[in-house]
Amino acid sequence: MVAPAPAKPGSASARAVRDVVFVDGVRTPFGKAGAKGIYAETRADDMVVKVIRELLRRHPELPPERVDEVAIAATTQIGDQGLTIGRTAALLAGLPKSVPGYAVDRMCAGAMTAVTTVAGGIAFGAYDIAIAGGVEHMGRHPMGEGVDPNPRFLADRLVDTSALVMGQTAENLHDRFPHLTKARTDTFAAASQAKYDAAVKAGKIGPEFVTVATRSAEHGWGLASADEPPRPGTTVEDLGKLKTPFRPHGRITAGNAAGLNDGATGCILAEEQTARELGLPIGMRLVAYSFAGVEPEVMGVGPVPATEKALRIAGLSIEDIGLFEVNEAFAVQVLAFLDHFGIADDDPRVNQWGGAIATGHPLASSGVRLMTQLSRQFAERPDVRYGITTMCIGIGMGGTVIWENPLWNGEAK
Repeated sequence: MVAPAPAKPGSASARAVRDVVFVDGVRTPFGKAGAKGIYAETRADDMVVKVIRELLRRHPELPPERVDEVAIAATTQIGDQGLTIGRTAALLAGLPKSVPGYAVDRMCAGAMTAVTTVAGGIAFGAYDIAIAGGVEHMGRHPMGEGVDPNPRFLADRLVDTSALVMGQTAENLHDRFPHLTKARTDTFAAASQAKYDAAVKAGKIGPEFVTVATRSAEHGWGLASADEPPRPGTTVEDLGKLKTPFRPHGRITAGNAAGLNDGATGCILAEEQTARELGLPIGMRLVAYSFAGVEPEVMGVGPVPATEKALRIAGLSIEDIGLFEVNEAFAVQVLAFLDHFGIADDDPRVNQWGGAIATGHPLASSGVRLMTQLSRQFAERPDVRYGITTMCIGIGMGGTVIWENPLWNGEAK
């Protein structure tokens, strides 16, 4: 047999896709948006700077000049969240000026998209190591600040008027799936608060925090060292008394939805062999990812087609997934996902340390919070091979990333 001629440099057959790993992730404690929140007088870009510096401090084995890219997401790219925040935050954090950066916007999935985008570059060979994350200061920059939606969206009936108000899209989900009752969503929300509280007390939540110095003209300097939004001790009875701001006699309340929050997240991603050469830890390995579009009026169902597509790409089934981190923008959206895949509301694989209903959801930053928690859960669960991070996305989308546990012992899922 005649051996095939060697592939020419630059040909498709000469380039192999490289394995991408999640090294580590950190985040600021999340705060409540508004004048009384812990970050009311703290700049958004300063929060990102703290995150980047903390990643480098925790990993002195990573020479700063080896960082090939910094991708930072923000939904409202204005003011201290504008000016190509990935680049400006990298400079402010003290990374070499040779390290480039850019900004990302995919609303709630901004940080998730920052991760998948740089991961694609790593797999392709454009980068070896990158930092990805997100920030949202919803107190300074409310969702939709400065935007001017094209009137054709409504004039041409491309979307319903409710499509641009996330709480109304959640009410629409209740209309579409009447079996997802308010009682179920309140029960799920109370459980999220309880699981989060138990995780904090057990030391599961907290090691990923980077503390942030906060300033108040009235009270002076402070230190943000814990999440501000959680309400431990919340009961279903408490939740049943809350108002429904998006519809009279509706089902969405401040208790069964994530709040308006401020916070930043970041993580290190690397080509696996490069990580091993530098001595960087490997928290998890990227398997597949997918983004999918749905009707904007029911954007909460986005994780369903995104997960189906990601599973198909990976050659897996939902039964192969041993841990789920589902962003809790609204309880009804999580329940729609669980019902579709035949997963019980209280399945212990799902959001085992609580979710955004408790910890908060600073839009573009949340994707990396999900990933950081999943990575830490993998470290405790060598019996679990695969996990997913998934979230709904405004204007009718969903995103899902499938990860593999590098510590899997081969004995179970």
